[in-house]
Amino acid sequence: MLSKSNGNRDINADAEMPTKFGNFRIRAFRDPDTNKEHVLLYTGLELDSIPLIRVHSECLTGDAFGSLRCDCGAQLEAAMEAIQLRGKGAIVYMRQEGRGIGLYAKMQAYALQDEGMDTLDANLALGLPADGRTYEFAAKMLKSIGFDKVNIMTNNPEKKKQLTENGIEIAARVPIIVGTCEYNIDYLQTKANRMGHMLRV
Repeated sequence: MLSKSNGNRDINADAEMPTKFGNFRIRAFRDPDTNKEHVLLYTGLELDSIPLIRVHSECLTGDAFGSLRCDCGAQLEAAMEAIQLRGKGAIVYMRQEGRGIGLYAKMQAYALQDEGMDTLDANLALGLPADGRTYEFAAKMLKSIGFDKVNIMTNNPEKKKQLTENGIEIAARVPIIVGTCEYNIDYLQTKANRMGHMLRV
């Protein structure tokens, strides 16, 4: 569902967006079930090839502030660069902060991690899911631009599984291992050892 202009008339919420990695188009969506707004950053619709995509969940601390507690910002930039090099692809930017728990709870989880908990136990200690993200609407966003067969940049098998269940054919999985440092090594090891992410750290 596209955004509306002042509630008066429908307009196309899709525009050009030049970036330091190259030129994209950006399209806004609103999920009618959650009322959350998500974004599709895409290029190369005219090319006859399998697109490279990344479904990226919002991470204010990593994406905007350059936090080293996670690898999210590095993954987003690596994906944007890789898509421009490939020539056809998309970033599906989902407003699912903190693996779906929201920004305030994410800061609470950070505080527990400062006291020694890992990222998984911190969420559980708050009575929250280890990972509350869903990808049904991400699949709808991809289909809206004709991307129903993709190469996906992910280390998360659950993301691949959910997209497949929602009608996206995965031609190949492309690992995305970037941004590893002393501040996030424990976080990455928890994702690999306890959450099934395909990482070697």
